[in-house]
Amino acid sequence: MRSRVSLCVLGLLCLHSSVFGQALDVQPGVLIFCDDPSVEKAVHSAVDKFNERLSTGHKLALFQILSASKSENGSDSVYSLQFTSRRSECPAGSNTPWTDCNYLPNGSKKPISCNATVYMKETEADTEQVDCLLEHSIIPEKASCLGCPMEVDENSEDLKFPLSVSISKYNSMSDSTHLFTLHSVGSATRQVVAGFRYKLRFDMKKTTCAKNEHKELSDLCVHDDQDVEFANCNSTVDVAPWRFEGPHAQIECGAGELPMFVTRRRPAGWTPLRNLLYNAHPSVSSPPPSSAPSTGASPKEESSEEDTTASKQAASDAVNDSPFHCPSRPWKSFSPVKPVTPTNAAPEEGTPEPQVDGAFSDTDLLA
Repeated sequence: MRSRVSLCVLGLLCLHSSVFGQALDVQPGVLIFCDDPSVEKAVHSAVDKFNERLSTGHKLALFQILSASKSENGSDSVYSLQFTSRRSECPAGSNTPWTDCNYLPNGSKKPISCNATVYMKETEADTEQVDCLLEHSIIPEKASCLGCPMEVDENSEDLKFPLSVSISKYNSMSDSTHLFTLHSVGSATRQVVAGFRYKLRFDMKKTTCAKNEHKELSDLCVHDDQDVEFANCNSTVDVAPWRFEGPHAQIECGAGELPMFVTRRRPAGWTPLRNLLYNAHPSVSSPPPSSAPSTGASPKEESSEEDTTASKQAASDAVNDSPFHCPSRPWKSFSPVKPVTPTNAAPEEGTPEPQVDGAFSDTDLLA
């Protein structure tokens, strides 16, 4: 009798442990609606948890819920979530809840992907894990190379002295009967060695000043447009004024202008040099994409902003009609600030643009 009772008790214990052991295992998740209040509560908990870990930058704010599934673990419901977020205007560490923050208007147009696991009880949500991919928000910067040659803007006044030294050396060693002066600069670099080392590429044009009458260049020495002659040079100039040493220049020159793909035209005097390759001067403005007047634009073109907004709204409505309403509607509308880009506006009729010596025009491209 005692053995039978023992066997019965043992059987009940095994059945009890078997039933409760199955209850402790997390069952496979099932998809649930993205706009379900419990899902929104779980996602809010995940965003709160992630913002607690931020110490710099801006807090994240929910954008859209992409998918949600639910499984059971004992008395808890386990939510597996995928959602996107955006940087908000509220700084990290502030006491302002992210729900009271607007999106950062100059933030990335691409939302930040996140996933989370949240344990939900009847009255509270406990975020077990949350991760957001912030890599795309990192702005790479090129580390400076100490001692490496650095490009110098052709407009820089720092080039005035090494260019003058180079031109003076050419005039002293050339067989020409006339002095040459600067015409254009192609490229320039500066390197820190035992001083400053300038590497220059430029060309010169013959002036009206004969060497037997002028030993050095002056304001009287202008380009000779009657007898045109050019010389192009590569020059290296070492300068160390703090050592009370004179500049040392090495120069190699040949006949002719610099190739046009490296030429930077210098206007009269030491005004900023203009880059003719990239339409930097107003006279090299790009033609409008169409010769049709603006009044002839189609209604669709005139209202592109409204059409885009309407299409986005329609797409959002269509999304919420999908199964499980995933992805959800955006938590808030996002209106990024568009960067202001310079435009090459066509000059008004009756106001001719000033012509610059050496500047390209649209007709030059037809040649």
